[in-house]
Amino acid sequence: MSELTRIPAPDGVAAAAAQYSHVVLGTGRFVAIAGQLALDERGRPVGEGDPEAQARQVFENLRRCLAAAGATFDDVVKLTYFVTDMAHMPAVRAARAEHIPDDRLPAASAVQVAALVRPECLIEVEAFAVVAP
Repeated sequence: MSELTRIPAPDGVAAAAAQYSHVVLGTGRFVAIAGQLALDERGRPVGEGDPEAQARQVFENLRRCLAAAGATFDDVVKLTYFVTDMAHMPAVRAARAEHIPDDRLPAASAVQVAALVRPECLIEVEAFAVVAP
């Protein structure tokens, strides 16, 4: 695990309402995880129409991808959430909370999109991590 520094709100920047850190920095090996959808190991959709089930599957896929790179959620410095409806964000936050404690929140962005590459998917999340060399 790398040593990361989280800055929730730099001077002159409004606090993030405990949803993310504005700045996360560290040294080590950079890991980029492609956007993960709610697909099982065979590429079949999980939880069609159910944002909670989809968010859980997305974070499980992220966990598996991080592990493949020798990383964990503790190493994540940035998450980007793509949702087809901002109403899905509470489900995303709940799934994130199962993997990342509030005192280790990464930087984050949330974007509402018209559609994802798989029309049955509601949520996609990409991650960037820094792992100790």
